[in-house]
Amino acid sequence: MSQNILTTPVRVMTVDDHEILRGGIKFLLLAFDDIELVGEARSGDEAIRLCEQLQPDVVLMDLMMVGMNGAETTKAVRKKYPKIQVLILTSFFENDLVQQAIQAGAIGYLLKGVSIDELANTIRAAAMGRSMLTEEVVQALLQPHKQSSQSLYELSKRQQEVLALLALGLSNEAIAQRMKLSPSTIRHHVSQVLNKLGVINRTEAATTGMRIGLC
Repeated sequence: MSQNILTTPVRVMTVDDHEILRGGIKFLLLAFDDIELVGEARSGDEAIRLCEQLQPDVVLMDLMMVGMNGAETTKAVRKKYPKIQVLILTSFFENDLVQQAIQAGAIGYLLKGVSIDELANTIRAAAMGRSMLTEEVVQALLQPHKQSSQSLYELSKRQQEVLALLALGLSNEAIAQRMKLSPSTIRHHVSQVLNKLGVINRTEAATTGMRIGLC
């Protein structure tokens, strides 16, 4: 879905090997008329099969599952069905888990204690291809990790910092205040980031950066 306004309910599928948790998510989503739960999967293998059958807009993916874990399942789903967005919904928050999930293709990362409204808003954004990452997630993505992507795109440390704040949805002025630099300097850095990543706008820059682990 590329429109800014969703005209039909967002089709959601949950993937979790705990029946009670799947039931809880199902109950929460009933509160929203514009979100429709179309299926539930108990494993990664079942999730991949159901994606073909149900064609959901957004998949809520647990990370820790028997068999294929959430990151592996996310990678498989995104490779086979690139139009389906995957949101991680887990009880675990560790830097390496966040990095693995985003690099596997997840558009967002939420903890299971998230409020019902934040969950719904993040689902809606994901259906439109937009990330709504918390600052904690962005900070986890900034922690040391494999440098192959960094060397490939040759972003400087300062440009990576700008990209991370850009991914939070901050304006150039807000980034300038955060980094204590002039707005014109930030505009220059943003322009350089777009050029180096080969994208045309801030949203694509944030998405590309998250996909390859640069932000």
